This record gives sequence, C-alpha cells and structure tokens, in this order.
Amino acid sequence: MTGLSHFDAQGQAHMVDVSAKPVTDRVAVAEGHVVMTPETLAHVTAGTAKKGDVLGIARVAAIMGAKRTSDLIPLCHPLPITKVSVELTPDASLPGVRIEATVKTSGQTGVEMEALTAVTTAALTIYDMLKAVEKSMRIGGIRVVLKDGGKSGRYEATR
Repeated sequence: MTGLSHFDAQGQAHMVDVSAKPVTDRVAVAEGHVVMTPETLAHVTAGTAKKGDVLGIARVAAIMGAKRTSDLIPLCHPLPITKVSVELTPDASLPGVRIEATVKTSGQTGVEMEALTAVTTAALTIYDMLKAVEKSMRIGGIRVVLKDGGKSGRYEATR
C-alpha cells in the first residue's frame, strides 16, 4: 500500500510515527458552506433563530471541534493547537453561510484535519440551530485551501 502512511507493510491501519520529524510551524485553512433559503438566512442575519446566536455558537463549536479532532478521527495525533480562528460569513448569493477555519500549531505533523473538523463542526451546528425552519439545508464545499509547514511544504488550492 505504497503512499498511504496510515497503513503498515501488511496493510494494517496504524498511527504514523512522527517522532523523528522536526517541530515546525504549521498552518491549515479549510472552507465550506451551508446553503439555505433566503428566508432561513434572514433568521441568521437578523438574529431571530429560536436557539440563539447561530454564528456565535457555530464559531465556538468550530473551535471545540478543532480541539477534539484526535478524539473523533481515529488515527489523528493529539496536537498542541496554538490558534483557531473561524470566519462565518452570511452570503446572499449562495444563499447561506460561508465558513473558513484557520488552525496553527508548532509540531511534528500538520493541522489539516483540525481545520476540516472545525469547518464541519460549524456547518453541523448551523444546521442544528436552523433545522426547525429548514430541513433541506445543504452542507458542502468542505476542503483544505491552504496548508503550510513540514516536509511537504506549502499547498494552496486553486479557487
């Protein structure tokens, strides 16, 4: 199973040994969105959702999700995250909410999974908070758009 670092020579899943890797500054940025009707988006922007401040709660959930990634993804290393920032932007052209999460650490492995988990957790929280008014919302576009640091260097997605 060449090229897949989470499998040993016999094809068994294992946690990658990063002990020989140098500690470097690392950053990852992920994005995604939740598409909803303009009426549902109006609840977000007006602050009239029955469960409360949709964007504020989704931001806190995203940060919590990033911090708990290794508890959710079996082969992820627990990391000393040094920063998580989350941008939640209402966008009438979707219509919906665009989500971007940036995660940083100084460590021996990257934080792409933490950034993806932050975006996903924010999206699920937005859905949860608004499902009473719209069950047909769609979560999508979740991907890594930037990764920097470590042996593989910099990756930037084309927009």
